Amino acid sequence: MSAEIIDGRAVAAGVRERVAGEVRELRAEGADPGLATVLVGDDPASHVYVRMKRKACEEVGITPSHHELDAATPADELRDILSALNEDPAVSGVLLQLPLPAHLDADEMTGLVTPDKDVDGLSPLSAGLLAQGRPRLVPCTPLGVMELLAHARVELEGARAVVIGRSQLVGKPVTQLLLGADATVTQCHSRTRDLAVVCREADVLVAAVGRPGMVTGEMVAEGAVVIDVGTNRTDDGLVGDVDFGSVSTKARAITPVPGGVGPMTIAMLLSNTALAARLALHGTRSAAPAAG
Repeated sequence: MSAEIIDGRAVAAGVRERVAGEVRELRAEGADPGLATVLVGDDPASHVYVRMKRKACEEVGITPSHHELDAATPADELRDILSALNEDPAVSGVLLQLPLPAHLDADEMTGLVTPDKDVDGLSPLSAGLLAQGRPRLVPCTPLGVMELLAHARVELEGARAVVIGRSQLVGKPVTQLLLGADATVTQCHSRTRDLAVVCREADVLVAAVGRPGMVTGEMVAEGAVVIDVGTNRTDDGLVGDVDFGSVSTKARAITPVPGGVGPMTIAMLLSNTALAARLALHGTRSAAPAAG
């Protein structure tokens, strides 16, 4: 068997085209979708990511704004900025770029973004709504995983899905999304016994642990769909959590690294921003969380 390669770049391009159309419709209705990015410190990768996000916004018609803060910025100042962005009607979505400097509590700060502007889907309220099966703004990478599965025409209802990883950013939310699609989901982690046995039961296998090549062909059932969320920098370049060579001979479909899940993250950020603008336009904003 030779697996179908799920082309994340092509799917992401389709999402961006769709979002550009949504933005045109929103502007025709009088809305002006805008994304505010907040960057604290001088992490080189974070600067690159923020530039990419702002450029992507411009390409689909979303107005970007940016707040760049010194690494020594006190917590109260960041709280004030996030509070002001929550109240700014010109801002549809707020993205606090992670990681933050060590003196700032990332959980606290992301939790200060009002849920209907939380385009990263990281606030406790956003996570709670997802867990209750009432998602609004969902973390971008898990949302991208679901988009790729839809593109690959994967029937999730009744399927056995296995998720390796339990992070707040990917593992837990993608598990909730798969449950919402009526899959039967097993979530694995570093303490899971007989991991290979569990993985071989999967019709859909999602790897999101950050360990290069940990999922091998012997762990995958014939005809499974494998989504590799891992992005690991090695001496051989960027590789995923899945050993592509051995797994691609058994899987029905697989995402490559790079070019699979990665391009979807920014595409779904744009989609979330357009959704946030629509929520605001139709008067469905929630109250902002209290700072401090």
